[in-house]
Parts: sequence; C-alpha cells; structure tokens
Amino acid sequence: MRVVVTGGAGFIGSHIVDRLLSDSHDILVIDDLSSGFRSNVPQDVRLLEASIDSSVAIEAVLEFQPQILIHAAAQISVRTSMEDPGLDAAVNVVGFLKMLNALKQLANEAPHVVFLSTGGAIYGDTDSVPTNESAPILPESLYGLHKRFGELYLDFWHRLIGLSYTVLRLGNVYGPRQNPHGEAGVVAIFAERLLKGEACTIFGDGSQTRDFIYVGDVVEAVIAAIQERRDAGCFNIGTGIETSVSELFAIMKNVANSDSELIFAPAREGEQSRSAIDPRAAADMLGWSTRETLHSGLSQTLQSYTSRDNAQ
Repeated sequence: MRVVVTGGAGFIGSHIVDRLLSDSHDILVIDDLSSGFRSNVPQDVRLLEASIDSSVAIEAVLEFQPQILIHAAAQISVRTSMEDPGLDAAVNVVGFLKMLNALKQLANEAPHVVFLSTGGAIYGDTDSVPTNESAPILPESLYGLHKRFGELYLDFWHRLIGLSYTVLRLGNVYGPRQNPHGEAGVVAIFAERLLKGEACTIFGDGSQTRDFIYVGDVVEAVIAAIQERRDAGCFNIGTGIETSVSELFAIMKNVANSDSELIFAPAREGEQSRSAIDPRAAADMLGWSTRETLHSGLSQTLQSYTSRDNAQ
C-alpha cells in the first residue's frame, strides 16, 4: 500500500516507518526535522523535509495519493503547550486541519487516517484509573486539549466526506531513539543520566503515575489499525498499569546498575497526578495487546543508549 507518515523521522514515526518498510509498503515521510533526524529514515524511503501545513507537503500528499495516512507529527511537550499555546495550536491543530482539508480533493479515494493522539493527557486527572475511552475528556494541559481538537476534526470529516479513521490514544511512550535532550520523555532523560552516573530530577514528589508503553507495542497498534481500517474509532494504547515516577527511577537505576542520585524539584504546570489507560477496547476491536513488560522494555531502551554511546 501507499502510506504517508507525517513525523516519520521522529521517535515514534521512524519506528513505524521501519515496520512498514519490512512489510514492503510504498512510503512517503513528511518531516520538518525540527525534532526528528534524517538518519532515522532508511535511505530507500522518500523523505520530504517540509512542515505538514506547507503547500509543498500538501501537494506531495495529493500527488502520492496515499491509501493510508499515519499522522505522527506533533509538538509533544506539555510544558511548551502551556508556555506557548500559539505554537502548540499551530502544529497540533492548524497543521493537521490543513492536511485534512486537502484530503477532500481526493474525494472517494481519501486515505484511511491513523491519528496518534494522547491517552496520557486527554482525560486529565481522574479517580477512574485505568481510564477507558468513555471517560469525560478533561485535559489538564493545552497539549491534551489540542489533541482532542484533532480527534473532533476527524469526526467532522468522517461525517462530511466519509473519511475513515482510527485514533490511537497513546500512553507515555518510551524506547530507542527517543531524544533525551530538549522536551523528551522521562525515560529518555533518566536513561542518559543514569548511564553517565549523573543525578536525575523529578518534578513534584515522585508519586505521580504514568502508563509507560514500549514503542514497539505502539507500532504494532498502528499496524493493527491499518489492517482493520474501521470507519471510525478511538482506542487507548497503553498497559493499564500505573507506575509512579519514583518507581520508574528505581527500576531504571537497578537495570542500569547506576549509582545516580535522585533530586526533587517543584511540580510543573499542566502535569497530571495519575494516569493509566484501559486498553481492553483495542484488544477486543483491533486484536492488539502489549508484548513487552516495563522491565523488558526498559532493558532494551537502556541497551540501545549504551550501544549508541559505544558507537560514537
């Protein structure tokens, strides 16, 4: 199949591209390389370096006429969304809206859209943990709110032109290639610092929980969504297990055999206290389930950072 992957040079997107390539799909990657890396994209995959809302990107999609569009491009920082709402909206709302609007020109041949949303930020703080898809949408951050806008746009286009789509609400994704610099996930940050023997910082008291899911399991959820190609649907992609950030540090410190210390700092605006998402609908409707435990996923992640450092 012809597949467009926006954000395909980034952390999650590049793993999706690798999996699609192994299945011999024809792939077009669109990425502005603001957080992704050209080296993440195999040489035999076409990479268009452009913003998703640019005319050149939209023209490329229309010319390519994809059967599947996987939207992984995003501004991913909760903190940035609160500090610079306009930037977050420009990328996560306006950019996606322009791409969807362009798909109208494909009319009856519009692709099935797989949209990577957030399960970690869209529901907000709730006592219903693990949270299922029917829970109220009460995000604590503009990042979560703007991802919800993307879901609503898909529903609108489904009703307007019959666009089929699958929304995957992801837990806190971690794994190889996650950039430990800038606005990265806590696993990537801890991994780099633990392997260097440097102190790790937790913002808050460490009791805040997250649903950590290995990137390889997310990739298999995307493949399941492509194979099912349902008319419309939203699915949590997580483990359903709460892990506190303090527990995460302890596990990673043990796996890395590190003597790094732990430092606490004030909590950040927009951060939830609890988060874990119920993946049973994805199991029932997509036939998907996680393969990696937290320990096995963290072991592979830390090994990837060790291998990368040894190669440099």
